[in-house]
Amino acid sequence: MGEPFYITTAISYPNGKPHIGHAYEAIAADVIARFQRAMGRDVRFQTGTDEHGLKMAQKARDMGVTPRELSDEMSSHFIKMCDELNISYDVFIRTTEERHHASTQELWRRMEASGDLYLDRYEGWYSIRDEAFYDESELVAGEGGEKLSPQGTPVEWTVEESWFFRLSKYAEPLLKFYDENPTFIQPDSRRNEVMRFVEGGLRDLSVSRTSFDWGVKVPGSDGHVMYVWVDALTNYITGLGFPEESGDFARYWPANLHLIGKDIVRFHTVYWPAFLMSAKIELPRQVFGHGFLLNRGQKESKTLGNVTDPMDLAQRFGVDPLRYFLMREVAFGQDGSYSPEAVVTRCNAELANSYGNLVQRTLSMIFKNMDGELQKFETVEADDVLLANVFSACREELPREFGALNFSAGVEEWMRAVFACNAYVDEQAPWALRKTDPERMKAVLLTLFMAIRDLTIAISPVVPTAAGKVLDQIGIPVEERGFSALTDADWYMARVATGERLAQPVPAFPRLELPTEDAAA
Repeated sequence: MGEPFYITTAISYPNGKPHIGHAYEAIAADVIARFQRAMGRDVRFQTGTDEHGLKMAQKARDMGVTPRELSDEMSSHFIKMCDELNISYDVFIRTTEERHHASTQELWRRMEASGDLYLDRYEGWYSIRDEAFYDESELVAGEGGEKLSPQGTPVEWTVEESWFFRLSKYAEPLLKFYDENPTFIQPDSRRNEVMRFVEGGLRDLSVSRTSFDWGVKVPGSDGHVMYVWVDALTNYITGLGFPEESGDFARYWPANLHLIGKDIVRFHTVYWPAFLMSAKIELPRQVFGHGFLLNRGQKESKTLGNVTDPMDLAQRFGVDPLRYFLMREVAFGQDGSYSPEAVVTRCNAELANSYGNLVQRTLSMIFKNMDGELQKFETVEADDVLLANVFSACREELPREFGALNFSAGVEEWMRAVFACNAYVDEQAPWALRKTDPERMKAVLLTLFMAIRDLTIAISPVVPTAAGKVLDQIGIPVEERGFSALTDADWYMARVATGERLAQPVPAFPRLELPTEDAAA
């Protein structure tokens, strides 16, 4: 069993169906999880839904259902999204589960035992949409002069009895932790924002509500439910069995990576580590705040009518092409833009025309001209240069970039190797060699066969279904599809020794067509 690697997404708030941002985060986390598994790590991958809070209670009331009924219905949409996008999660957690209530209440008791909770009266600004409290100094003016949160959401003045967490006590410990762990908050732009915020001083945080009852009950305090972010953040340890600290918790905690949107970095890098310090639990190793996806350069909103259903995109273009586009097109950590035209253009140029065509014509020529037979062959300098190029991209450059979450850069290195293979085909012209030098033709095609195997293993975390089909067609056993297999110098001769012949190939990356409504837009 390899070294543990624990990755989580933010748990989604299910007061509406999944949007493209939810899909983007899930796909990115899945690529990381699949890559780490391929590198031999023992991966634990958790996602889920955050089902408590005032927004859910109000939405349920408006719909004439109970909050639990709404949670059950809406969480099912997020499970379906993960399953349809081929997200290889190990745990899908729901905060309405009994085990989660027990876990969160134990965290509360530990914070209370540290002397960090006290009862007082809260008077201040609260955003229902953000489920967040804001200081007067953080508010901005709306177009009509109304007060808004820093996210531009409405706020209302709230007065109620509340438990408070001594967040102010943890400003210096947090700054010390950031200094000693410079990669804890990534990318660096997010780290700088958080450090400036904490350096400005921290106010104690209201961590319970009495104006509604849809949440985790505060132990020993009738009428109080926990602030939804205390509840939500605790999911990361609930899924490992906390408060039981043996088993999965002992193996996988602290988390290697919390992957979240940039709009909730503060909760994960200020509140969450402070809660854990108070409860005397080790802090996670890294929080990465990715950017937003923009629809043709615009932020999606119901008002503009440009909200995208990720399932619609997946059905129109295919799951693997959508996954490839999002990881290839957007520099991870920055905002990115997408459109149906961009998906079609990128995937046709690279997946279909470059890589897919390379695979299809190489395997077709081996099937047609060599009866599908794999043989021992002698390389010449051109073959060795090509294989060295491919080996470097697949064994060193792509893994290095993926390990640093630079997915676009990693795929760029992979594409360079694909382009090199296509240039090699054009230079060597195996279709001409078939008549003039059949032995050389075989060497060219089998060199390409070896390159295709490596290229396909390398890109499989991004396009797992299509890559699996290619590896099936070329007879690579499932247990030989990890990155460690790329260093096996004997794999090809072992494949030859089986005596199996390649069947007629089936295209794994068909060209995409732009739907009529998008072409006319």
